[in-house]
Amino acid sequence: MTAFHAAHLATWTVAASAVTGVILRPWRMHEAVWAVAGAAALVLAGLVSWRNAGIAVGRGLDVYLFLAGMMLLSELARREGLFDFLAAHAVELAAGSPRRLFLLTYAIGTLVTVFMSNDATAVVLTPAVYAVARRAKADALPYLFACAFIANAASFVLPISNPANLVIFGTHMPPLLQWLGQFTLPSLLAVVATFAMHRRLEHGHLCRPIDSGIEIPTLSRSGALTGYGIALVAIALLLASFHGVALGPPTLLATSVVAAVVLFAKREAPWATLRHVSWGVLPLVAGLFVLVQGLQQTGAVSGLARLLQSAADASTAAAAWGAGIGLALACNLVNNLPMGLVAGTAVNATQVDPVVRGAIAIAIDLGPNLSVTGSLATILWLTAIRREGEDVTAWQFLRRGALVMPLALLAALAGLWLQAG
Repeated sequence: MTAFHAAHLATWTVAASAVTGVILRPWRMHEAVWAVAGAAALVLAGLVSWRNAGIAVGRGLDVYLFLAGMMLLSELARREGLFDFLAAHAVELAAGSPRRLFLLTYAIGTLVTVFMSNDATAVVLTPAVYAVARRAKADALPYLFACAFIANAASFVLPISNPANLVIFGTHMPPLLQWLGQFTLPSLLAVVATFAMHRRLEHGHLCRPIDSGIEIPTLSRSGALTGYGIALVAIALLLASFHGVALGPPTLLATSVVAAVVLFAKREAPWATLRHVSWGVLPLVAGLFVLVQGLQQTGAVSGLARLLQSAADASTAAAAWGAGIGLALACNLVNNLPMGLVAGTAVNATQVDPVVRGAIAIAIDLGPNLSVTGSLATILWLTAIRREGEDVTAWQFLRRGALVMPLALLAALAGLWLQAG
């Protein structure tokens, strides 16, 4: 074996080991440890130069700023009890009907995902839904699965709905109106199909009446301020997207202003809020950027780009459907964030039809609903429910995901093609 091929094999081995560590978390070590360790191994072994590693890390600046802002906003909402308040009102509106509560959980989860990202639904809404489901004496699992599924199904309604969208499109992010023109129908079909199939699967668990007389927590003045702040942040980001501005800087700026106003109103120092933000996500993403840089140097990314280009030149429809289905399945093998980085880098190096690029975005965002390892949001969701004393096995998730995801994916891809036509 030549030194050239040995270097490629070593790069793939390190990258595969790091991604496996991120997904499986051996010894319960944080996901970021494995991504950073893999990136460091590539650099120290001379497989990626320090310069290229630095360029790769810098390439993710917009993603880091977006994530930091959204994580800060999510933690602020959690501390102020905003999601507990919304979840308790959902139980009151359900009036003893588990089916109505199921629908309301999907509705709230959709709104949170659309305007605060899928990670907020996974990390902050999920514990609130679990708490009120238990107080209402309902079987919590159907509602917890609803949080997991809607976090991915609604994550391409807007560019801000999933950090993976920034990874896929990078500097090629479509302006808001163009995004809505392409993804409105696919998003609607994905959400409806996900809800309909999941409700059918949970039919037996949604028959017994639930308690409706639970205590509604009082929303404090700072909690109300947080709610108004979230609305203003969403408007600011929609305006930024409308004007084609990179989303990272305005996200961090707007959320920092909201946090400052809320904390000033409470006369509270920011340290407690900052301490509970999941900052480990940032080095995790940075490490993945370096790993993808290593794979790019092996020719894997350019090979994928050529494959996409040749498939699109032969048939746009076949390329869109093939990329959509293939990448949706691949996300569950390597997680959607590294897959999104690879696919995004590849597609940005080509001149494929926007429909193909749209199919890739749908695959990366929606495909992870197949398995518990499919996306970072789902892994965070699993961590959140384990903290509450619940657990879901890989088989339990797959048994539902194998029915929920394919139907929603096919519906979304069909909607993409119809809207493009």
